Amino acid sequence: MRVPVEWLREHVDVPADASGEDVAAALVRVGLEEEALHGGDVAGPLVVGRVLAFVEEPQKNGRTIRWCSVDVGKDGPGAAADGPAERGRGIVCGARNFSEGDLVVVVLPGAVLPGGFAIASRRTYGHVSDGMICSAAELGVGGDDGGIVVLSEWGLDASPGDDAVALLGIGEPTVEVNVTPDRGYALSVRGVAREYAHGARLAVADHYRDPVTATEPPASDAGPGGHPVSLAEDDGIEGVPGCDRFVARVVRGVDPQAQTPWWVRRRLVAAGMRPISLAVDVTNYVMLLLGQPLHAYDLAALDGEITVRRAAAGERLTTLDGVDRALHAQDLLITDGDAGRRVIGLAGVMGGRSTEVGPDTRDVLVEAAHFDPVSVARTARRHKLPSEASRRFERGVDPLLGPAAADLVARLLAEHGGGRPDEAVTDVGRPALPVPVELDPELPTRLTGVALPQARVVELLCEVGCTPDGSVGPGDDTRAAGAVLLVRPPSWRPDLVQAADLVEEVARLAGYDEIPSVLPAAPPGRGLDPARRQRATVGRALAEAGLVEVLSYPFVAPGRHDEMGLDADDPRRLAARLANPLSDEQPELRTSVLATLVDVLRRNVSRGATDVGLFEVGRVTRPVPGAAPAGRPGVARRPGDDELAALDAAVPPQPWRVAAVLSGPRDPRGWWGAGRAVEATDAVELGRVVAAACGVELGVAADDHAPWHPGRCAVLTLGAAGDAVVAGHAGELHPRAVEALGLPPRTCALELELDVLLAASPGPVRARPVVTFPVATQDVALVVPDAVPAGEVLATLREGAGDLLEGVRLFDVWTGDPVPAGHRSLAFALRLRAPDRTLTSAEATAARDAAVALAGRRHDAAVRGEDGDPRG
Repeated sequence: MRVPVEWLREHVDVPADASGEDVAAALVRVGLEEEALHGGDVAGPLVVGRVLAFVEEPQKNGRTIRWCSVDVGKDGPGAAADGPAERGRGIVCGARNFSEGDLVVVVLPGAVLPGGFAIASRRTYGHVSDGMICSAAELGVGGDDGGIVVLSEWGLDASPGDDAVALLGIGEPTVEVNVTPDRGYALSVRGVAREYAHGARLAVADHYRDPVTATEPPASDAGPGGHPVSLAEDDGIEGVPGCDRFVARVVRGVDPQAQTPWWVRRRLVAAGMRPISLAVDVTNYVMLLLGQPLHAYDLAALDGEITVRRAAAGERLTTLDGVDRALHAQDLLITDGDAGRRVIGLAGVMGGRSTEVGPDTRDVLVEAAHFDPVSVARTARRHKLPSEASRRFERGVDPLLGPAAADLVARLLAEHGGGRPDEAVTDVGRPALPVPVELDPELPTRLTGVALPQARVVELLCEVGCTPDGSVGPGDDTRAAGAVLLVRPPSWRPDLVQAADLVEEVARLAGYDEIPSVLPAAPPGRGLDPARRQRATVGRALAEAGLVEVLSYPFVAPGRHDEMGLDADDPRRLAARLANPLSDEQPELRTSVLATLVDVLRRNVSRGATDVGLFEVGRVTRPVPGAAPAGRPGVARRPGDDELAALDAAVPPQPWRVAAVLSGPRDPRGWWGAGRAVEATDAVELGRVVAAACGVELGVAADDHAPWHPGRCAVLTLGAAGDAVVAGHAGELHPRAVEALGLPPRTCALELELDVLLAASPGPVRARPVVTFPVATQDVALVVPDAVPAGEVLATLREGAGDLLEGVRLFDVWTGDPVPAGHRSLAFALRLRAPDRTLTSAEATAARDAAVALAGRRHDAAVRGEDGDPRG
């Protein structure tokens, strides 16, 4: 909403020396967001010019420019004197919505336009452009429609050389505020003036002049001769009728040639609206002043009674913008003729072309109605047709404004257009007024923390426009005992429907800056619970391993399961579906973290990342087959224990998981060598990193589990072989899954059940003392059948070597001669150390032999000799 400060001064006492910044600051103080400041920021010569002639010149870039000669009065011709510029100032212009003889706005060299845009003579398109012909956007007085300001189209008359700053009123500051959806009354000078009084700490009764009280509307009576209007029976949307009041006023004998008075046009321009004609300009002016949208009909084009009704199937309407629109059954329409057979407007949005006020209109019917906000908002969005009227109706319009607004329009048409308003006024319908709200006088103090006595609360509510009607005693409901205020909100505040709304009004008028900021004291002895600490430890360990933590949205498309190659009976396909998803393309909650983490990998790779390592710790949702749906308890009371238990039971399990993806080189290329690409074993090693952070060890075995490659997939388990619990999987993703997901080739991934690991974690582990005795190393190469996993052999060696074993690692795998077919050689390095002595050679050898012996019994392993032959 743009409000010229000089217009604001008519209705509230703004100091003479107050700047636009001062006015905006006062409005911000009471919750109206400053959008921009306009006017008063044009420096230098801005004059009226007349286009004498122009030549259109096509350019190599496909544009066609106009080389113009412009008469700018006493400033005379400029620096150029070629072509049409011989008679006037030569100016290059890219717009084409003006003709020879038109009066335009010209900014001359040395001037500065809004935004610090300095104008100078410069050579462009082969000419010296000695100024610029301006558009409304460049002047800061309208939208960016790309067109030049043609003064005749704006209803303005002037002579070349006249000061355009004074003509357009852009020397006066104009404040633009962003109005929130609950404050529709502020889409008017009337509402903004009242808000300024609040923000400037001025008493409304002494410093605010309501333009409605200054207008005396006639009695709300259809009376003899009033134009017939009927409101069709309408159940409305959610039980609210589409129109609950319709005021119509007829003005006859308006001079079609009458010009809109300059002061009205100037205010319309400053408010960002283009002057059109007297009837249209007056309705727009009153709408900006009062906040009541109005519409003017050509009375001669109307066919009898006006009827407000809902649309029927197959109906169409050509609106004022010239678009033929198919109507929806919920559209609220203005119609005329027998039984409302002809559609003449979309109620509260835009009128129809058939009854438009034209250059020959002499008799005007002025409509000032009150429409349901929901109906108007849905119609405007359905037809993609936002308008100044719909903006106001969907935020709430004062239902009592209609008669005053229609009367003011009629008086302006009579005064400036020679019209004669009919004495009879049509006023049908009974609008619903805001319902009184009960308010505990102590509630503002409790909610804001500011001491606000009851007298102060009443005073501030009266400033808002409310009327506290005394007190009522406690009723039979659950209200706290004690008297409460019965507050009747003003008709222009339909948003005040509960006690909290009134508290907000009291708080903002008392001053948001008065509300103390008190930080709660941190309770001692509390912090992260053990599970959160362990999850943080897991994340820290993966970050130290070179990965980057990310957070992805937990929403997936149903097709993601097919892209990952999950079997038809895979339990991960059973996903919870959202009733109101953020995106219709992703309506399901993920059942694995990997399902959304791959999207982050793909996005990073698409932006040029070549070596990517990402991880995420998050929840997944795993619905239980056949689980009962959650109920919907009512809102009239607190749900009972049984209802809450049923809700908890219906919530699907949401376990914690950790996933990681790797792509590109794991070891970079450099002077040391060619580097190494990511392999399946890198993902397995990350699984061990996670396990170590949790204080547990994982078993590793080959597996076939989508979306991993069946030959490069490892299952990670906890516990002994017979009682092993699956903790997750790691390895290289299947090529088909990689292609379907759009990932780089040979991408590797890991996903672990974090809750399973944390359940097995022993918790905090006391660090072992550093042993200073030397380590004894023993290497052993074992020949085992190909079917025996290396991980099982390693676990057996660890068990067989006993307490002296400090660590064991696989460092070589050999197949082929001299190892027998169907076998392979696994070479392990054993580190042995005692905490209290130096091990002898015999002790170290005994520990190794014990480990080898156990491997021989469990896995049919034989020690490989130096000559390559196996020996037991």
